[in-house]
Amino acid sequence: MSRRYFGTDGIRGRANVSPMTAEVALKVGMAAGLHFQDGSHVHRVVIGKDTRLSCYMIENALAAGFVSVGMEVLLLGPIPTPGVATLTRSMRADLGVMISASHNSFEDNGIKLFGPDGFKLSDKDEIEIEAGMDGDLNAGRAGSSSLGRVRRLQGAIGRYSEFCKSAYPRGLRLDGLRIVLDAANGAGYRVAPEALWELGAEVIPIGVEPNGTNINLNCGSTSTAVMQKAVHDYRADLGIALDGDADRVLISDENGKIVDGDQIMALVADWMLEHGELRGGGIVGTVMSNLGLQRFMESKGQVLERTKVGDRYVVERMRDKGINMGGEQSGHIIFSDHSTTGDGLIAALQVLAVLVERKKPMSELGRQFSPVPQLLKNVRHQGGEPLEADSVKEALLAAEERLGENGRLVVRKSGTEPLIRIMAEHDDNALVHAVVAELETTIQRAAG
Repeated sequence: MSRRYFGTDGIRGRANVSPMTAEVALKVGMAAGLHFQDGSHVHRVVIGKDTRLSCYMIENALAAGFVSVGMEVLLLGPIPTPGVATLTRSMRADLGVMISASHNSFEDNGIKLFGPDGFKLSDKDEIEIEAGMDGDLNAGRAGSSSLGRVRRLQGAIGRYSEFCKSAYPRGLRLDGLRIVLDAANGAGYRVAPEALWELGAEVIPIGVEPNGTNINLNCGSTSTAVMQKAVHDYRADLGIALDGDADRVLISDENGKIVDGDQIMALVADWMLEHGELRGGGIVGTVMSNLGLQRFMESKGQVLERTKVGDRYVVERMRDKGINMGGEQSGHIIFSDHSTTGDGLIAALQVLAVLVERKKPMSELGRQFSPVPQLLKNVRHQGGEPLEADSVKEALLAAEERLGENGRLVVRKSGTEPLIRIMAEHDDNALVHAVVAELETTIQRAAG
């Protein structure tokens, strides 16, 4: 079934332009509130947000929608996305909502929904909520005496901080470590540096002065140059870069070299395997995970399960296979022993645990395998279905034949932006660049 609102990670778009308007947010609140009302108890929803200017508009509209169908609303304020998932469960809420467009610029915003178990919604739930949004919501309105209430939950950040710190092994401390922490002027700007400091680290915080429009602006996991320079300037042991809603993380070693999600997963998977804590016979990645990671896991007698892009699909496979670790190259890492969704701070703490226990520099720990040459290009389009053009289909078949059994090709539409993403990998770097360049040109022509 085609979708009008939900993409690969909730609803996302330009703020104050459909579907990211107050009117749509109001409908989301009403439809989602009605969908999750089951039983005679007081129904409750928790709402968190990042630091975008438009969050005020979306937050108020969502709250009005939930209240109008009789739900109690708890406002968490700026808090990482995984904090919403955690508090949804701990507060025994019927639903959790995060207002964020993750790594996108401030002009965009989004709405992510979590069920009472703290997991992102299934496709089935999203389709049913969409149907409710487009249906007659008047029948679900609460009576005047049954309207919900809105209040702010005090101490939400503190609750989440304690939860994150509990995921760091007892008996280990961060004393003596100098860490640059880039919070992307986003949702983790308070909790992340405070948690690291409380565990004993010397923290050099950057990207911790949000003003509503500077989230992800030349900072965070999508723009790591400032963090890498700070690691060098302050002679730090490593750098940690979160994205706008702090559900993903990238690491810089002491030399300023980036350690991506694939290398993080390899490092921590090896450590968990050594401690007998890796379950399910491997880890879960996506079609974008480097072939080098797959070969690394196979060398350890483990598998790399692949899913389509989107951390909720990674989580679904983890639950299905009984695997307790998975993630994406971009830095969404899920440790199901601790969290139900990607958590940048918890992932960073697992890396720090390995660093402290093995007493080795990040430059040595951050290269667990030699990556297979991989190239990713994005082609912007104005709608339509450029991948359905005959010229593109023919070019894709030819590219797959050239890469053969020792390479991989992934071409897909982005679920969050009007982009066609092209990824190719092969041991022959020149071949990878040639294949991607040809596909890029062909798709650009088809996209007009």
